[in-house]
Amino acid sequence: MPAPGTGAESVQRPPGVYNPGHFVQRLLTLQLTIPGGEILIPEALRKRFRAMMATPQATTRDAPSRSPWSHSCLAAATLALIALLVAGCSDEPWNSPYPSSARDRAIHYDSFSERPKHLDPVSSYSENEAKFNGQIYEPVVQYHFLKRPYQLAPLTAEHLPEPVYYDAAGAVLPDDAPREQVAEAVYRITLKPGILYQPHAAFARREDGSYRYHDLAPADLEGRATLADFAEQGTRELVAADYVYQIKRLVHPRLHSPIAGLMSKYIKGLGEFGERLREAEAGNRGYIDLRKYDFPGARVIDEHTYEIRITEKYPQFRFWLAMSFFAPVPWEADVFYAQPGMKERNISLDWYPVGTGPYMLTENNPNRRMVLERNPNFRGEPYPREGMPGDAEAGLLADAGREMPFIDVAYYSLEKEPIPEWTKFLQGYYDVSSVLADSFDQAIQFNAQGEAQLTETMADKGIELITAVTASISYMGFNMLDPVIGGDSERARLLRRAISIAVDYEELISIFANGRGVPAQGPIPPGIFGHVEGSEGINPYVYEWRDGRAVRRSLVEARELMREAGYPDGRDATTGEQLTLYFETVSAGPGSKSLLNWYRKQFEKLGIQLVIRATDYNRFQEKVRKGTAQIFGWGWNADYPDPENFLFLLYGPNGKAEFHGENAVNYANARFDELFVQMRSMADGPARQALIDEMVAILRRDAPWLWGFHPTAYTLFHSWYGNAKPNLMARNTLKYKTIDPRLRATLRQRWNQPVVWPIVLLVVALVVSGIPAWRTYRKRQQAAVR
Repeated sequence: MPAPGTGAESVQRPPGVYNPGHFVQRLLTLQLTIPGGEILIPEALRKRFRAMMATPQATTRDAPSRSPWSHSCLAAATLALIALLVAGCSDEPWNSPYPSSARDRAIHYDSFSERPKHLDPVSSYSENEAKFNGQIYEPVVQYHFLKRPYQLAPLTAEHLPEPVYYDAAGAVLPDDAPREQVAEAVYRITLKPGILYQPHAAFARREDGSYRYHDLAPADLEGRATLADFAEQGTRELVAADYVYQIKRLVHPRLHSPIAGLMSKYIKGLGEFGERLREAEAGNRGYIDLRKYDFPGARVIDEHTYEIRITEKYPQFRFWLAMSFFAPVPWEADVFYAQPGMKERNISLDWYPVGTGPYMLTENNPNRRMVLERNPNFRGEPYPREGMPGDAEAGLLADAGREMPFIDVAYYSLEKEPIPEWTKFLQGYYDVSSVLADSFDQAIQFNAQGEAQLTETMADKGIELITAVTASISYMGFNMLDPVIGGDSERARLLRRAISIAVDYEELISIFANGRGVPAQGPIPPGIFGHVEGSEGINPYVYEWRDGRAVRRSLVEARELMREAGYPDGRDATTGEQLTLYFETVSAGPGSKSLLNWYRKQFEKLGIQLVIRATDYNRFQEKVRKGTAQIFGWGWNADYPDPENFLFLLYGPNGKAEFHGENAVNYANARFDELFVQMRSMADGPARQALIDEMVAILRRDAPWLWGFHPTAYTLFHSWYGNAKPNLMARNTLKYKTIDPRLRATLRQRWNQPVVWPIVLLVVALVVSGIPAWRTYRKRQQAAVR
């Protein structure tokens, strides 16, 4: 029978036969679920599409086949329509790598390029590790976030530790006692009570009080691949014994601490304690219970008090107390991680640190991302109430007294290549960024005074720039053991000074560092006690003071020094042969070729032939270690903000070839060494400054280094990222930062608008090109019905 209301026979369409009009009509009655919510297609739009796509309801089983081209056009047009609707209605940009649920949270987004190798504080010593450890572990002291020059402030300690000095008879000495009288310095440290560790499986206990996960059998580890697979957690209070336990770990026979040798020179009995451990635990491959062993250099006084004894007056020791080497490690963590099978699963302190700090590492996936989340047991800490002049005007005291941390979670994504990282920063998906060499001109321009400022494009986005001269130095070293360039003869000294004038580091900074650096006048960087600014602070052998600034001396003077040294025009006055010097470097790619050629041209100014000898890193290190490298590039980053940390690089008894120290050029000067011993035990003040001035004058005269430059760090950050003052000494600065998630979401949406005109153009093209096929299809359908 005819279907009601029709004049033709109704035939059911065979299963699986595609009806494009029916498909679109059904699609347009549905709600579309997208990340930002749901979209209900307007009724008027649905009616219009129904009219456009209407097809005869009656047909014959033998009707001609439908046009595949028309079907494809309809499908593509439908998908394009959906895309346009999603673009218009979603609250999240199409290209957002983050879920919409994170939109309104105080989350910090950053990146890392290399997996942190050591998160165990006994071994950790690199910047990419400190990025995480600084937020997790808490030494007893920290650097004040705002004050400059850098100052120490209590962290877990009640007060800043101050040493008490004793002579050989045990009598107390005054604070200004000469170094020679001091036989022992004692630091007594009292902790704040009530500090708790983060939740961790190592602290989990059974009902009877025993530790749930300290006696695991191999079968108990089946199915456990990460720390998160241990369901139960616990905590306990931080006690003095945890700090003493970590000091013992510095000489653990199966751990490697880069400061073990240095600390053994200072902490009383630490070296001998290490020997005792090696002997007592020979053949023991399991857990070494350090609580069973004591030594005089570190001992517990009571639950919240401990002492460290060092064997001489060494004021710089207070700075070491701010490093993660001296952060607490609970014995429970060592027991937990030492169990068989844990290390094979990467369940160790190097992967999952245990601390009392404001954050804890909840995800360690070095091939994807690392996640720091707020430690729920953190006691809270007030934001500083005082800073430097200008800090209040810059908004850096707006949070004074508020409880930190301000950020809930920090996501660090792996970025192996710099360009994608830079692009994501510009899109608003990372909060901060360094300035890459490839994108420097896009971000930075220099004004008429030579000062760095943001380009108009960056400024329009509200991006801000902060710069800071780093507490580091990059220099060219002259091996003082070399018979030509080294030694303390006047001939060699004049040669080194001539080269120091000729190698134009202002030009190097401009060409190869995009202007990011300050020419060095000596070994001590700006911001470190002992550094002198202005006309009094220049190296008079290389610079002169003119018109209020340091100006490099002329090549005429450098060539005259060469003549006085017996190398007129770069040739030996005795033999007539051209002077040839050798520059050792690590084998590098094409990127370093231009720099090495630049070095050659600098030496050519004096008629010197510079031969570049490139080798692999191990061979390069061996040459420097043995004292066979003639000239080489080197550098140093400060461990702590004290001149001793730079001047010790030229202290004779630290010579690398003979004593395996950090004096890579093997410089030795009796007067300098004498002054160094006096200076390092003095408190900052005019007397210490006078000694430093004499020491630096000796170094400038002898020129064991071509002083090079102090790099300048450039950091960009978005307008939603607050309290962005750089602190080049502190590593625990995440807790001070703020995020305005609403401003970030608004700007991300604005900066990542989809470009929809290609989709519209595609829809139009598909519809127009499909009209003839659609008409043919309808004619065949109508003919079949008739």
